Parts: sequence; structure tokens; C-alpha cells
Amino acid sequence: MDANLGTRERLLSAAQAELIEGHGHLEMQAVARRAQVSVGLAYHHFGSKAGLIAAVVEGFYEQLDAAAFGGAKLSATDWADREKARIGAYVAFHYDHPFAPLVIGPLSRAPEVLDVETAFTGRQLAAGARMLEAAQRDGIVPGGIDPHLAIALMIGGIRQALIGALMSERRPDPARLTGDIWAFMAAALGLPAKPLSARPRATRRSRS
Repeated sequence: MDANLGTRERLLSAAQAELIEGHGHLEMQAVARRAQVSVGLAYHHFGSKAGLIAAVVEGFYEQLDAAAFGGAKLSATDWADREKARIGAYVAFHYDHPFAPLVIGPLSRAPEVLDVETAFTGRQLAAGARMLEAAQRDGIVPGGIDPHLAIALMIGGIRQALIGALMSERRPDPARLTGDIWAFMAAALGLPAKPLSARPRATRRSRS
């Protein structure tokens, strides 16, 4: 455990590690031991085990937001390229983060994180609808599409695609997955999907 981290950060890091090792379960004593603090201090910062788990998931979503949404710096030449780049950043973040399979899998159904999940999804839906409305005003997306319904369907579809990819024995290449998701989105929005380049084979996950 990095001694330079503050107590709260050490607890969050320790809790994430315990959740990964415990396949979505943790004990406060184990978290405190890993963070090298007292159990009482863990309760002081988070109130309960549920509060600690919720804080870990909230931290994950804050990192995701910085990587692919509000805080992301996406290089693109036009609206379509930017949104495809956003999908690429979204996929890459989930592929690279060891906590992602738990967050979008078992933990997404846990009562401890319901409020966090609801808040993050609400922010995604609102921001996505605003993005589509702006694209409609600019003549990029057809005006007959309901932006709120469209973004809800797209977010749900992307999430299910990621769940399938992350849980697969052979994960699809992230560039291929990004291209497939963008093709789905472009079709849903009535946009021309750019042809995909040669698709690499799926790669088997290591079992280290």
C-alpha cells in the first residue's frame, strides 16, 4: 500500500482490491488490514460496508467520466469521429480497468450501489440527449429521432456489448468492438457507417 496516499484513498484502493479478489465481496476488517488502518477509521470515513462499496464504484465512474465523457479530450475532425473516439475511450477504459467486469456485472445489481448506478446512468442519459439534440440542430442527426429514446437504447446496447466482451473467454479486439458499436449507433441514428478495416482476431485473456 502506497504510504503517500491519504487514509481515505488507501481505504478505497484496499477496498477495490478486496472486491476484485472476493469477486464482489469484502469484509471491513480485511480492508482495514490491507490499508494498514484501524477498522474504526474505515467506519469513520464511510459509515458502513455498503458506504465503502458505493464509494469505490463512484470512484470508478469518476475515472470513466474523465476518460470518455465530461473530462475527456477527444481528438476528431467531425462529430461522428468524435463520438466514435468516445466509444473507443469507453471501451479501452473498461478493457484496461481490473474493476470493470465487477462494476458492470455483479456489482451493478447490488443494492449498495443502486444510488450510484442510478445517478451515473442519469447523467449519461441527460448528456447524451443534449449531444443528440445539438447534432439535430446542426443537421447531423435526423430531426425525426427522439433523442431521449435513442440515447437510452444506445447506452443499454453498449453496456450489454461490453458485458458480453468482458465476460467472454476470448475478448474481442477493442478496435473491432469499437467499430461494431459505432456501426450500430450510426445505423440507429441514420448516419453512414464508415467501412471497418481488416478485423484482428479475438485475443484470449491470460489467466495469470
